[in-house]
Amino acid sequence: MKLGAFSLSLSVKDINQSKDFYQKLGFQVVGGELAQNWLILRNGDTTIGLFQDMFDTNTLTFNPGWDAQCNELDDFDDVRDIQEKLKSQSMALMVEADANSKGPASLMLKDPDGNPILIDQHR
Repeated sequence: MKLGAFSLSLSVKDINQSKDFYQKLGFQVVGGELAQNWLILRNGDTTIGLFQDMFDTNTLTFNPGWDAQCNELDDFDDVRDIQEKLKSQSMALMVEADANSKGPASLMLKDPDGNPILIDQHR
């Protein structure tokens, strides 16, 4: 199963304060909308997302169709195919993608310790 690019989506209390903190660690803003309270930052091959008032907790995030630099991939597993495989293995999903849709979609599940995992396809 090709899950795509990995990042950690951080649930932050103050996006400006968090942005300043991570920039001091060498991260640079590479995407997002500060006015909408979300930013994507990168330091080398490490990507984090800062999300204020969007997630209840930090979330492991995978983006099918993207590499680590958010470049589009020609060969990737569609989120709906990933979902079908997970369901065939009796994995419980918290959020499901519309199996009849095409393009952007997402699903969410939790690991055995309760950590949320978001599989979020943007194309």
